[in-house]
Amino acid sequence: MKALTPRQIVRELNQYIVGQKQAKRAVAIALRNRWRRQQVQGNMRDEILPNNIILIGSTGVGKTEIARRLANLANAPFLKVEASKFTEVGYVGRDVESIIRDLTNIAVNMVKKEKEAEVLSRATVRAKQRLLGLLLPIDKLKDRKQSQEAEERYTRNCNRLSDKLDKGEFEEKEVELSVKEDNTPMMQVFSPMGMEDLGFNLKEMLSNVMPGSEKRRRMKIREARQYLIESEAQKLIDQDELIKIAKDRVENNGIVFLDEIDKVIGNNGSQGPDVSREGVQRDLLPIIEGSTVPTKFGAVNTDHVLFIAAGAFHIATPSDMIPELQGRFPIRVEMDKLSTDDFIKILTHPKSALIKQYSALLGAEKVKLTFDKEAIKAIAKIATEVNNKTENIGARRLHTIMTKLLDDYLFEQSGKQAISINITKKIVEEKLTDIAQDQDLSRYIL
Repeated sequence: MKALTPRQIVRELNQYIVGQKQAKRAVAIALRNRWRRQQVQGNMRDEILPNNIILIGSTGVGKTEIARRLANLANAPFLKVEASKFTEVGYVGRDVESIIRDLTNIAVNMVKKEKEAEVLSRATVRAKQRLLGLLLPIDKLKDRKQSQEAEERYTRNCNRLSDKLDKGEFEEKEVELSVKEDNTPMMQVFSPMGMEDLGFNLKEMLSNVMPGSEKRRRMKIREARQYLIESEAQKLIDQDELIKIAKDRVENNGIVFLDEIDKVIGNNGSQGPDVSREGVQRDLLPIIEGSTVPTKFGAVNTDHVLFIAAGAFHIATPSDMIPELQGRFPIRVEMDKLSTDDFIKILTHPKSALIKQYSALLGAEKVKLTFDKEAIKAIAKIATEVNNKTENIGARRLHTIMTKLLDDYLFEQSGKQAISINITKKIVEEKLTDIAQDQDLSRYIL
């Protein structure tokens, strides 16, 4: 994070996302400001709050992709949620605090993987020692100390077995070892609102009352090695430190992407007891403006979590949000509509471009797939026309068109001899032009 300036962040995002210059600038500044805040000394650091962002644009223009790639760049805990899944307090459904609980779980798993990587070499050495102990079970310490000759013989056997283990000569040999067994009874807990962690906490309490027993199991060396490495790694990791680091990451680097925020703007227009969209906004407000949320890992403060909201805003507008929530999203960016030239770039430029993806898929069948430049232009033109005639779903239209275009090849080219397939403009027109021109057909097929 320290090394990435806003300009460099935009350059990294350009490798995956076409266009959307203003959106990239906004998120790049927001990310850099998080690092800047952490360099501030004294009480001022706590006073600097993140500038949350609303991305306004139709589906398929890159809103989610920008947020996801941004989180990958910062190595930050990232959670994508749909605002429409939440309900106001008092109704059955997910409460908004579960957002922070889920984000904390993601952070704990991230830090756990990092810690496991740090102790992997030590865990591997310890696992190997335990494997050697399983392969030489009769040579107990007291037997080895009876004579110098016995000790030397044991050392020679250990060295010989160690060399064979390193060479992989014992991979299929079976050994018997003790495996921990979970005796906690299976249960389903129907918890009240805000208590999704109740089931986990009950299970933890019961596991303390009824600790898991050990069971003897026979497994091959390659399986036993992996089990022992994981077991030793868990012993080497300081769980308290792990949770402390994870909570710090959530509080200072966490990113929440609130998709479909426009779906909870305005009331349903119905009378009587019903879930109020405005009620969902009011419940979201404390989380976004900063509050303390209880999780199974302890209390987590949301003052400095970055929230990026997104929506198409076809019916409502950001100004229809309740004023308090509007004030928590000071930065608003309108996403650009994708043009034919943008579609051409999306098909070819990004690291994960669609043409590269299909080439890799058919490459697994020893098929070399290539596209003429004119063919790519024709695909992009058809995508633009269909988006204009029917619902505009942005770059996702390319997925439907590419699937229809390559349908025969994806079905037929399985387990056959290696061949080369070149997609020309003529092939594109033969397979797609009639469908694209027929509005009823394109509505259902593309």
